[in-house]
Amino acid sequence: MSTQKVAAWSHAESFVSPNEHVDEAVRRGEELGAPSVGNGVGALLRVLAASIGAKAVMEVGTGAGASGLWLLGGMPADGILTTIDLETEHQRAAREAFASAGVAHQRTRVIAGRALDVLSRMTDGAYDLVVVDADRQEYPDYVEQASRLLRVGGTLVMTWSDKECDPANRDAETRTLREVGKSLRDHDGFTVALLPVGEGVMVAVKR
Repeated sequence: MSTQKVAAWSHAESFVSPNEHVDEAVRRGEELGAPSVGNGVGALLRVLAASIGAKAVMEVGTGAGASGLWLLGGMPADGILTTIDLETEHQRAAREAFASAGVAHQRTRVIAGRALDVLSRMTDGAYDLVVVDADRQEYPDYVEQASRLLRVGGTLVMTWSDKECDPANRDAETRTLREVGKSLRDHDGFTVALLPVGEGVMVAVKR
């Protein structure tokens, strides 16, 4: 990669600055050992939510609420964010972040539990946007659930790993990402792009 491309990527990552509420959620996430998405990914989430007018968003991996704040920033005023995390301490921090940002409590559903168990109880075709930032070994299962949960024209977003692009990396997580990427790319039911944002973001629109 040329020096200019690296500089352009760095510029894009910092082009949109987070507000103070996102900054605080990121800081709290670091304290809890729950890393948040970077500015580039957060800005992308906000734009995607805004571009499709996402009123019903499902997030897998709440963290301390930073990604949720980015999503809410792009959703319409009557949009509802449902976010799932196994760690109750993370969810407590997220609730505090949402409240601090002035998000009305009825706009968020923060659910504790194993995501795949929770997702299996959700309504088919009821979501405009599904965002996954969680255990990558379970990505194949999340794709299966998203296929069911998304409406036609709905969007699946999954955070990726830059290790996937290097053929020398053959650990279990990287192999899973490669398999998921190829499966989605060849899936007749999705239109797919892998974006060079953060460590990579897979975006797939349901046909």
